[in-house]
Amino acid sequence: MSRFVEYWWGQSFHFAPRWREETIRESIKRFEHFIALQLGLKKGMKVLDVGCGIGGPLIEISRFSSTEITGLNNNAYQISRGKDLISSAGLSEQCNLIKGDFMNMPFADNTFDAAYAIEATMHAPDVLGAYREIYRVLKPGQYFAVDELCLTERFDPSNSKHRGIKAEIELGCGLPDVRSTRQCIQAMKDAGFEVVFAKDLTEDSPCKWYQANRVMDPVVMLWASFNNSGLGQFITKAMIGALEILRIVPKGSNGMLTTIQKSSHGLLTGSRERIFTAMFFILGRKPLKQGE
Repeated sequence: MSRFVEYWWGQSFHFAPRWREETIRESIKRFEHFIALQLGLKKGMKVLDVGCGIGGPLIEISRFSSTEITGLNNNAYQISRGKDLISSAGLSEQCNLIKGDFMNMPFADNTFDAAYAIEATMHAPDVLGAYREIYRVLKPGQYFAVDELCLTERFDPSNSKHRGIKAEIELGCGLPDVRSTRQCIQAMKDAGFEVVFAKDLTEDSPCKWYQANRVMDPVVMLWASFNNSGLGQFITKAMIGALEILRIVPKGSNGMLTTIQKSSHGLLTGSRERIFTAMFFILGRKPLKQGE
């Protein structure tokens, strides 16, 4: 799955708000710069990337801000791949990846000058527990930025169609639950953070994340339209199935494709019906003292 996502999407496994003139990868870089600016990152600061994937955001943010960034991830393949990418980028002195559990981090209290989590803590079995652990390792007075996939106020738990969309997202993204924006904000507060601001960044995005840029990327637009159609999905599954039988692609690739297709349907439908957002951003601050 990691190799597939890196090939099709890039080294940063997340969505981003887009301008009409931007490619998807340009928008992703701009969003990572936005996070660095929101955190006030400066040279010499020690930063934590919670659930760092293969290190795409970590590399970009470290270059942009000249900070030292530690990435935490519990996936051995992604850690190995990320270390190779960091070495290739010439950032081995600034960046480091550690295999570990963000529900029980191997760091002392008050270690980091800033922290961020991009579509990572959504995988936590207990989001409050994850936020509390980030609060613990962050220095007093410093900031934590989090980007989550969330349900919006439009989600109706009594609506069977809405529940089906939610289930597809949970399956495809490997989530224990898709939490609401309210739940995430409340969890930040309960963890001890002062919520500086919280916003659904899709609201101000001129070009939705699921829209290919017609001017910049007409081939991608054509392929995306075909691949999301019933015929396109059938043909793609048949091709992958044949390649799997011939052992050209790994065993289980067709099952992975089915999961991705279900997830894509849920993400697209949920976003278009506005019951789901792929970019709910919260900036929190750890008070200098308890209650301050």
